[in-house]
Amino acid sequence: MRILKYLTFVIAIVSILQCTSRSASVLKENTTTEESIPTEKGHAPIGDIQLYYEIHGEKEGVPLVLLNGGGSTIEVTFSKAIPYFAKHRKVIALDEQGHGRTTDRKGPVRFETSADDVAALLKHLKIEKADFFGFSNGASVALQVSIRHPHLVRKLVFASSMTKRTGAYPQFWDFMKKATFSNMPQPLKDAFLKVNPDPQKLRTMFEKDLERMQNFKDVSDKEIGTVKAPTLILSGDRDIAKLEHTIELTRKIPDARLLILPGGHGDYLGEAIMYQKETHYPELTAALIEEFLGPPQL
Repeated sequence: MRILKYLTFVIAIVSILQCTSRSASVLKENTTTEESIPTEKGHAPIGDIQLYYEIHGEKEGVPLVLLNGGGSTIEVTFSKAIPYFAKHRKVIALDEQGHGRTTDRKGPVRFETSADDVAALLKHLKIEKADFFGFSNGASVALQVSIRHPHLVRKLVFASSMTKRTGAYPQFWDFMKKATFSNMPQPLKDAFLKVNPDPQKLRTMFEKDLERMQNFKDVSDKEIGTVKAPTLILSGDRDIAKLEHTIELTRKIPDARLLILPGGHGDYLGEAIMYQKETHYPELTAALIEEFLGPPQL
């Protein structure tokens, strides 16, 4: 175990150092606390839901699709990262089924269904290929896009999630088994109600998200091995996913790299419920991801 932890540390440091010089200068030039104003926003008719999306930035080329975590809105997960990314490329952010401003449908929320919704949104927007950055549940959705719609994916960032139940600590699943609406972090409730002031829809979203995690299904190694897009596996060193699982996932995706950053679940993004408050981690994280993605040209 000590050797494994040491290897994790070394791999993380090497990944960061490979990008350090350029990312440091980019970070210094582009650190911002400004909000990004969407150049376009609205609802797209996707099957039986109205899917809310925003487009930020005016750059040409391959856009970056952001997929936020469960129980979250665009603002909760990506409000601090979008201004940085939008300086370099077109950014598409969206609310998943039943989340925030997107309407719900009958039946449960599933990663596979949400992946199909994302693919349909890109078709609606006439986008043939994109980069994908998914955080937490959003990472599971992004992975399913890569599996089910590989032609859409140029590069993938899979952040703070797992592909097997054994990939998370037992305490996580114990919490999910016993969770109630009162356990939902208040910042998540506030963020939902700010954009959708319907308490019943908030409760329904919570219940469906909880049911999805309680019935979490493993992604087979065969499916994972079909991901051909260059992939960055990203995690905090105190995240919900085990470091061992994160490293193993890097080995299962043919063209994958690993990045471990300090902090817990969402700390490195400046998420609304982060434990480390005001830091430069969101800008640093965005700079390292931008380095991995490279220029947005095909």
